[in-house]
Amino acid sequence: MLLRVSGEIAGDKPDLSAVTDREAAAQSGVAHGDVLLAFSEAAVTGTEEELSSARSAVVDAMGEEAMVDAAAIIGNFQRMVRIADSTGIPLDAPLAAFSAGVRADIGIDDFGSARNTRKSGPLGRAFARLVAPIAVPVARMLTRRMMPAGDRPDPGTEPPVDRT
Repeated sequence: MLLRVSGEIAGDKPDLSAVTDREAAAQSGVAHGDVLLAFSEAAVTGTEEELSSARSAVVDAMGEEAMVDAAAIIGNFQRMVRIADSTGIPLDAPLAAFSAGVRADIGIDDFGSARNTRKSGPLGRAFARLVAPIAVPVARMLTRRMMPAGDRPDPGTEPPVDRT
């Protein structure tokens, strides 16, 4: 949900299948998305040979500095996930209700740690459906208000989308 909402706030319509599907990642508009996805998969579940190959592919496509940055991001996410999983941190009820569709779309509920989060009941799902249509416009408005005055887009325009 957060990825989808943050993309929509930026005026984009992200395809969340790009998070788990290399073909979709290549078409996602994220520069070298397929190469980055292959690198992250190899870092998490690959063999040393697969990781070495993926690392080289990132260097060839984006340069050594980008590979180091990508490796740092992968490592940071792994750290956060391990901390959350080891402590059993569940999603809070509102986030669980709002993110149910996204979690199902990309298969997050198939991970063992998903058992830490209770399923949303009918009331929570109904509330999420009721509030969802206004969530993005409200978040877009709040984001614009938090921007320094000189960086704010003109009213009625979408914030710029950086696709580099």
